[in-house]
Amino acid sequence: MPACDRTLGNDVRPLRDGALRSAMLGAAGAGLVRGLRTGTQVWLWSSRGRSLTLPHAARGLHARDWRPSAGRGPLGRRPSLPAAAIVNSAPRPLQPYLRLMRLDKPIGTWLLYLPCTWSIGLAAEPGCFPDWYMLSLFGTGAVLMRGAGCTINDMWDQDYDKKFTRTASRPIAAGDISTFQSFVFLGGQLTLALAVLLCLNYYSIALGAASLLLVITYPLMKRITYWPQLALGLTFNWGALLGWSAVKGSCDPSVCLPLYFSGIMWTLIYDTIYAHQDKRDDALIGLKSMALLFREDTKQWLSGFTVAMLGALSLVGVNIGQTVPYYTALAAVGAHLAHQIYTLDIHRPEDCWDKFTSNRTIRLIIFLGIVLGNLWKEKETDKTKKNIDNRIEN
Repeated sequence: MPACDRTLGNDVRPLRDGALRSAMLGAAGAGLVRGLRTGTQVWLWSSRGRSLTLPHAARGLHARDWRPSAGRGPLGRRPSLPAAAIVNSAPRPLQPYLRLMRLDKPIGTWLLYLPCTWSIGLAAEPGCFPDWYMLSLFGTGAVLMRGAGCTINDMWDQDYDKKFTRTASRPIAAGDISTFQSFVFLGGQLTLALAVLLCLNYYSIALGAASLLLVITYPLMKRITYWPQLALGLTFNWGALLGWSAVKGSCDPSVCLPLYFSGIMWTLIYDTIYAHQDKRDDALIGLKSMALLFREDTKQWLSGFTVAMLGALSLVGVNIGQTVPYYTALAAVGAHLAHQIYTLDIHRPEDCWDKFTSNRTIRLIIFLGIVLGNLWKEKETDKTKKNIDNRIEN
């Protein structure tokens, strides 16, 4: 009988009764869907409703202001949300630091956090929910490390930021925070992140520390290579390795490596679409992106990345013995990406924005598939045991 370490604060032991198991799966699926949908709305709505007129300068996901597409209607029709409201209601001296962390634009935190949830979910024992303590711990770490990445990005780019209206109001560029203060603040964020990291096993501590080099250097890639999205993917999907090791004590290459690769491929898809919005401005100021590299061949490249992503996720499922809900989720993701690429108009920035934002639930769909697929495993295990017992008796 598998043991669940932590599930919503209580131990959840696998149930052998078939009817009760089916009811639990149904309730779990509905609850997770509602919870994920609510969480997505709370964290993502606050990133909408901001107009942009000047280039994003290929800053990377955590450093971008998220652009609404044309025709979405007046801002006043949108509900106000906690992320921006919390920042605006904080004591005035703290607000520049909270904006520096992009706490008012938390979609980047989600993109950093969700690969961790994939590997934590896959590492759970058959029939059990993911380790909720680990999910909480990694959520805290994602907020801190995304904030640290934004601080590093703005420190690197402060001279660029001062030249453009869209970025001139960022705390360092605007002079609200000095370079020295940003160093001190960065040190504080990294210290807190280290405290979170030290809650893990020694293997995970070393693995997590190794990602710091990526966090520091990837904002520079847009200056030296047409593949800055690859550097972003390597950085934002490190949690696919770290989440598994935090639960299991080490990485299983047969699971972690294809999982990491699939996350990188998906990052190349959505961030290339995003980059097409500002390709003209990026070319004008001498910055690079995969949108400028691929140009009219973008759809072919995106299709290749999609096949590679789904192939790697399928390999993960085979290697770990995943079940029907997992592969159903992959089918849904594949259909979504196929439609997205087929209908994409790379010459219409508003369409690129719409396609980009439609990607935000893909990681959540995969996480849901992992969780429900894992809960389904024990049902399959019980059937196998019964068949073996019946053969022995006969």
